[in-house]
Amino acid sequence: MNIDETESHTRALGQWNRDTWLRVALAGPLTTTALQQIATCLANGPDLSALSENALIRAGVSSTAAKLLLRPDSALDPAREWLEHPGNQLLTLISPEYPPLLREIPDPPVTLFASGHYEFLPLPQLAIVGSRNPTPAGEITAQRFARYFAGRGLAITSGLATGIDAASHSGALDADGITIAVCATGLDLTYPAVNKALAARIAERGALISEFPLGSAPRRHHFPRRNRIISGLAVGTLVVEAARRSGSLITARTALEQGREVFAVPGSIHNPMARGCHRLIRGGAKLVETAEDVLEEISGLVGAQLEQAGEPPEAPPVREDPLDSDYIRLLDSMGFEPVNQDTLVERSGLTAAEVSSMLLILELRGTVAAGHGGLFYRTGANGRNS
Repeated sequence: MNIDETESHTRALGQWNRDTWLRVALAGPLTTTALQQIATCLANGPDLSALSENALIRAGVSSTAAKLLLRPDSALDPAREWLEHPGNQLLTLISPEYPPLLREIPDPPVTLFASGHYEFLPLPQLAIVGSRNPTPAGEITAQRFARYFAGRGLAITSGLATGIDAASHSGALDADGITIAVCATGLDLTYPAVNKALAARIAERGALISEFPLGSAPRRHHFPRRNRIISGLAVGTLVVEAARRSGSLITARTALEQGREVFAVPGSIHNPMARGCHRLIRGGAKLVETAEDVLEEISGLVGAQLEQAGEPPEAPPVREDPLDSDYIRLLDSMGFEPVNQDTLVERSGLTAAEVSSMLLILELRGTVAAGHGGLFYRTGANGRNS
């Protein structure tokens, strides 16, 4: 139930002070129903600490949440200190900066911790998600799509995970665009730790948000809740690579349930990281080969913003010597599917030493990338037919 449906509750919530909202935020993710129950208890005054645990339980608040809501005042001190840092903010369901699209989903987060430029959250957003262990080609695809869309004025939203998420955030930053990271931990932690530097860059040029209280470590059940925020913020969700049982498919499913667009990039039938995308396409997701495939679906929703942004700046041309016939033969032998070095030797007729040396040169050019299991992939850059 949307809190805006009850005008009296909205007025009551508007009287709450920061500490009351902070108690609600630190009690863990609460539903709008629980928020209404708390508002009913506070109908005669906004002082939550003056209530009894039994009063909250009688109103329908769980015993666990009631205990957390009534913790000693000193328990709020770490969060109060965190909020004193520039760029840190606690947004509530009635805050003017609360993202309007997120407010429309069936179970919007009651509160959001935000770090960075939280004023960007109402901007039109496109979510880009996918595998934590993508192929090199998938990672490059995500980065290029994100860079292009960010250059067109869309904020790029993802989950700060390794792989496709990190590539999407990085692509948006490369375009001097805006990117939003939705975290599955408290914002005083960075998960995974390897993305700590990336998180700092995001805070400078976008925002990190979480509905989880400060100090919350990553838990398995946090990620589906995070995913519904990723899709809820965005007009559409683009899945670049996903295995058949990928968490990205949860994001896509919640996007559909929220009435948002879902897009998927197809891949090789031999690539297990493409099977989730193929499953989405069979289920009705829009097949994406170019950025225009996405823009034509969402332009009606964000067209004005895209027109104001104009065309993205083109990347400077890469000037390199053309490939000779042996390199062309090797690339043709590779095709557009992952392949190991022995197969390339067999297909091309080149020696193992020649193939090894040429692959190194092609990697340095960015035409080929090495993946897991000794497989090589074409990246779509600087090569014939790329």
